[in-house]
Amino acid sequence: MRILLCNFEYPPLGGGGGVISALLAEELANRHEITVLTSKASGLPGTSEINGVTVIRVPVLLRHEKAVASFISMLSYLPAGLRTGKRLLRRAPFDIVNTHFVVPTGPVGQGLAREAHVPNVLSVHGGDLYDPSKWTSPHRHVPLRWWIRRLLRQADAVVVQSLNTLRNIKEYYIPEIECLQIPLGIKRPPLGTALRREYECADNDLLLVTVGRMVARKAVDQLVSVTKALSAEPVHLLIIGEGPQGASIREKARQLHVAHKIHFLGHVEEHQKFKILRMSDIFVSTSQHEGFGLVFLEAMACGLPIVCYDEGGQIDFLKTNRTGYVLPLNNMDAFVSSCHILMKDVEGRRRMGRENLRLVEDLFVDRCAQRYEQVFEQALGASRSR
Repeated sequence: MRILLCNFEYPPLGGGGGVISALLAEELANRHEITVLTSKASGLPGTSEINGVTVIRVPVLLRHEKAVASFISMLSYLPAGLRTGKRLLRRAPFDIVNTHFVVPTGPVGQGLAREAHVPNVLSVHGGDLYDPSKWTSPHRHVPLRWWIRRLLRQADAVVVQSLNTLRNIKEYYIPEIECLQIPLGIKRPPLGTALRREYECADNDLLLVTVGRMVARKAVDQLVSVTKALSAEPVHLLIIGEGPQGASIREKARQLHVAHKIHFLGHVEEHQKFKILRMSDIFVSTSQHEGFGLVFLEAMACGLPIVCYDEGGQIDFLKTNRTGYVLPLNNMDAFVSSCHILMKDVEGRRRMGRENLRLVEDLFVDRCAQRYEQVFEQALGASRSR
């Protein structure tokens, strides 16, 4: 198949939604011809070949950070993406369009699929429909809800990655909608473990680790408070990621006198990230909502127990006392208590880590790509019948 994948973000821009579309595109490129239409910023080239995928980036306005998109940058992707996409269609035909994120990418993918008379498979990622940390979240605004309903109905197939995302679609948009659920997947991580002394940690330290952008939805500032509550123990917190809240989180660590226990590692290369995860003892996340949560899969693939909240797609595969602890949203006392229990229970950590290694076997990207291929073939078959 010749597949046009549309996503306004694609690595190194954006977060998990861009990462999964890149993983999916590269896996599909082993068997199909994949072109990605995305946005350009930070000196990135307009066209490039990345791991067998043709990546075409269109200029957008006011994109100053790799990790976070501005409203203007998302809005400007619409006309730029449509113009460039139409030029692509004139040069060569595509068999199918796969659109990632109903907002803001939805109109681009749907418009190009209509122009080319091919099916559009719309993949929603959760945050494009529902983000409780933002007043701009589409579910809070009538015009955006109307717009999203229209795009969901126009798509030839809608793919959700979790039951949480499906629930939000039915609750806020179209109660009777039929969606296909495809769990996301990651690449099998490279082997290797980092040395604790490289990160100023001792062998007897208990290492909590988190991965993610320092934005409001991730609530990383709560982990500073968790570290403070556990500070009587030899505990350290490793934070992998960058973002606009970095300065305020560092200041909170200083105010609570735990700055010496918190290590801000910033952006690290993929192979080093997995080495740090394997070096650590417990993966922690205070995210207020995850459509799915690729970082949880990464932690599972490194054999870590996980402590997180129960708001998001991770509840499909994370279970209390089996994979770690899944706790009521923002119950900080329970979060601290769960971390403390795991810190004391070495065998419990190992048992949960082994279970996570077993469960993650069905959540690698090759399985995700196979499931997407089936959806593409079904959509093409239905289109040809019509």
